[in-house]
Parts: sequence; C-alpha cells; structure tokens
Amino acid sequence: MENWREWRRQQRARLIACRKQIPKAERENWSEAITSLLIQGFPVLQQRSVGFYSPHQGEYDPAPVMVYLFERGATLALPEVIGLHQPLRFRKWWPDAPMREDAYGIAIPHDTEQVNIDAVMIPMIGFDNQGYRLGYGSGFFDRTLAAIHPRPLTIGIAFELLHLPTTYPHEHDIAMDYIVTEKTIYYLNNGMLQPISSEACASMNTLK
Repeated sequence: MENWREWRRQQRARLIACRKQIPKAERENWSEAITSLLIQGFPVLQQRSVGFYSPHQGEYDPAPVMVYLFERGATLALPEVIGLHQPLRFRKWWPDAPMREDAYGIAIPHDTEQVNIDAVMIPMIGFDNQGYRLGYGSGFFDRTLAAIHPRPLTIGIAFELLHLPTTYPHEHDIAMDYIVTEKTIYYLNNGMLQPISSEACASMNTLK
C-alpha cells in the first residue's frame, strides 16, 4: 500500500471510536475474560519483572492482573516517556506507589526506581493476523523493544473487534509473541497468529 500512513491514521480513529463505544456490561465481561486468560495462561510471569501500562482511551485495564502478580512476588513497572524519539523507561510500580500524570495525561510512577523488564504487556489499538499491532503512531514501544537485549516477552492486549486482516507492517514494526483478547490467547507461530488454550500457553517455557 502506497499511502499506508494515511490508512493507519484512519484506522486508528475508527478503532478508538469503536473501543470507546463498547457498552459497559460488555466491556466488563470482556475485561474479566482477558484477566482470566492472562492469569491462567502466563504463570511464568510470577516472580518476574513485568512491564504494564496505564489504560488510555478505552483500553483494557490491567490493574487486576497487576495486583495478582504483585501478590505473588512479581516486580511490576509502568513506562515513562523520556523523549520523543527515545525508548521508554520503565519505573517500578506497586499498589501504593506515588503517581503523577505525564504530558499525555497518562498515570506513571513518580520518581521510583528504574526496572529492567523480562516481559511486557502492550496495549493495541488494533492487531493483524501476523501479530503486528497498530499503535498510536509514535513508535515508542517498537523503539523500546528494539533497544532491550535480550528482548522481553511481548504480550499484546486488545478486544477482538480490533482484529484486522493486516496492518501493512514495515521494517520498524515488531510482532507480538502473544496477543490476548476476550476470545482467546493467540501465539505467533511461523509468522502467523494461532489460537491456543490457556493450558497450552501455560505449559510453554516462554521465559528462561
């Protein structure tokens, strides 16, 4: 596609509008399903360092999973924007951590210690059959994943209605290892998403 940037801009606006219009009861049911799949499918995250996000513009709220993992010994962190073309920095979070709003109005920990993450849950405006995400266009997460060695386990999170045939990925785009929706856990296998059960996901040695 020649004008892929304009196509992505239009898709972002459309999908964010769809996400915001999800009825409250439906959103609650879908969110509970995602929470259950994350807890059941990724016990490997317990006692690990895991990056999360503060929900924005109708995204799934990962707070229940964060509390669950914190109570089981995981070190949790939230991302901080340090510069327009810089990778994100992850700062330690816990239930009573001091918080502030960044320039985008998103809640981040206030001056807590920096954390090196083993895994990260990433919000998505949309996603495609090859595991690529449609983000907000700033490239923060792609830049961050490219800068971390070894690369952390990536778990994209979205509602199923945001599933697209393709996002027209480019060189800088990084596919997710897993994507979790209210419908299923998807696993990236040979360049394509494959639905798997939470039991099958939990049995995989996704972190050493």
